[in-house]
Amino acid sequence: MFAVLCLFFFADSAYANGIPAIAVTTTPDGGTQYTVTIQILAIMTALSFIPALLIMMTSFTRIVVVFAILRQAIGLQSTPSNQVLIGLALFLTFFIMSPIFNQINAEAIQPYIAEEMAPLDAVNTALVPLKKFMLAQTRESDLILFLELSDQVGQIASPEETPLTVLMPAFVTSELKTAFQIGFLLFIPFLIIDLVIASILMAMGMMMLSPMIISLPFKIMLFVLVDGWAMVMGSVAASFNM
Repeated sequence: MFAVLCLFFFADSAYANGIPAIAVTTTPDGGTQYTVTIQILAIMTALSFIPALLIMMTSFTRIVVVFAILRQAIGLQSTPSNQVLIGLALFLTFFIMSPIFNQINAEAIQPYIAEEMAPLDAVNTALVPLKKFMLAQTRESDLILFLELSDQVGQIASPEETPLTVLMPAFVTSELKTAFQIGFLLFIPFLIIDLVIASILMAMGMMMLSPMIISLPFKIMLFVLVDGWAMVMGSVAASFNM
């Protein structure tokens, strides 16, 4: 609705100034050039999809799932808060994706701003490094699964030709698998502490005392002593195939 209202607003302004609101022209090299009104509308519409693109096409999903599993493994229900975990995940995502973002800026955004590249060509150019990153993290089995679901098996000559409608769900599925594998490894030391504390309490006959209450400070102390946050963030960042 907001996009439609913006379109009418720009259309009225354009006609008032004698400028066609919607016009598509063909460039000398055979490309397509749109008026500024359409370009602004497309940019404003794309901004609303940024959260979805952040989840579906970057390293954010794996990082935030690992952080959530880590919090659960320690035994803390709401500390650190969701805002803190999402903030850490966002910053770590920017660090991991910065080479790709720089490449997109140099090869697509800057040429488009300098009017050296048509809008559709800039979008296609920007998708190349993103698809390369996503393919490097996606398991072949997940890619084949979604190719079968979309009835496109045998229609793609190389993985680079995989459409985003297939690559994005395959990428997210692989990211969830990898995040759960990392989460399993994070759970093991904290689970051992829980078992040891539970065994000691049972041996002492203190069966009415919850082992979680006793083990929580020991798990926090262990996590702090091994510099757990730096270790986890470094390990998660190193788990991506760049």
